[in-house]
Amino acid sequence: MKIAPIIHEIDRVKKQRNGLTYRLVHTGQHYDDKMSQSFFRDLNIPSPDVNLNAGGGSQAEQTGAIMVGFEKDLLNNPCDILIVVGDVTSTLACSIVAKKAGVLVAHVEAGIRSGDLSMPEEINRMVTDSITDFFFTTSQLASEKLRNLGILEERIYFVGNTMIDTLIKNISNLRKPEFYDELGLKNGNYLVLTLHRPANVDEEYKLKQTLEAIEQSADGMPVLFPLHPRTKTIIDRLGLSETNLIFVAPLGYLEFNYLVRHSKGVITDSGGITEETTFMGVPCLTLRDNTERPETIDIGTNELVGTDPSKIRPFLEKLISNDWKKGGIPPLWDGATSKRIVEALLNLDLT
Repeated sequence: MKIAPIIHEIDRVKKQRNGLTYRLVHTGQHYDDKMSQSFFRDLNIPSPDVNLNAGGGSQAEQTGAIMVGFEKDLLNNPCDILIVVGDVTSTLACSIVAKKAGVLVAHVEAGIRSGDLSMPEEINRMVTDSITDFFFTTSQLASEKLRNLGILEERIYFVGNTMIDTLIKNISNLRKPEFYDELGLKNGNYLVLTLHRPANVDEEYKLKQTLEAIEQSADGMPVLFPLHPRTKTIIDRLGLSETNLIFVAPLGYLEFNYLVRHSKGVITDSGGITEETTFMGVPCLTLRDNTERPETIDIGTNELVGTDPSKIRPFLEKLISNDWKKGGIPPLWDGATSKRIVEALLNLDLT
């Protein structure tokens, strides 16, 4: 979702600039079809030039596999600058390899922080930003955090959010999931739930409490729960029988955002989903104790519930009674972020 609009913008400007080339590297970190190949199809991303097939294993095993694979690819295909996005393992691993090879690094979505070092993503953000050369931020707050770290102003670019570029481009093409009509779903008569973070899913008793709290507070409303592979393994052991929790397979981008756009609200522990719900004006409950995207709360439709299952009911009651804040759209979340990024990159002095 973050790479697609950048690729499309590079392809557009390539027609006017002789000699401009890029190479798309898929590390294979996300190897489930619904989490990988479907995104290439749905978002019209060209096939990657290489797939490192580095998925699976522990954090350390995955980081090592990506580094080994990307180092070989980079040696065979040198470049002037590496663009990495977000805060996943691939972001960290490829940045380290590039810097050790003397390649400049540009980080899209730089500067965001949750302050929670128990999250692998927070470590990925901190390490990547510590060796990045050019920083592209989604908010003025992220830019300010970088300044406070001593990053020079001329290396920071407040450009907006590429995920919103993708959403704006595809919002008219969102696709109704096959089960939508079969379940009798209608606009605003169901909730969407996603969970995958260790704080919410690793302890079986805690996860069961969370799901029971949602089920009991949803006022009989269906709760659609696309199961992340990590979560499904644990859910299968719980033997849940709640009547309004509906477990479905992982969804592609177009189907999932159709489900979100037409829902009463979303319950999640994902940072990216809070950005999409903010843009679409959909109420969002975040089951985390912190967030690296405070603009979705200060400006948008998101509220930070925490990880204590007992805190869920008051928020759901407020949502169901239509007493939720309206929210707004953060600055520069306008669909032109990738254009600003590519324009900035093309104006860099790489000599």
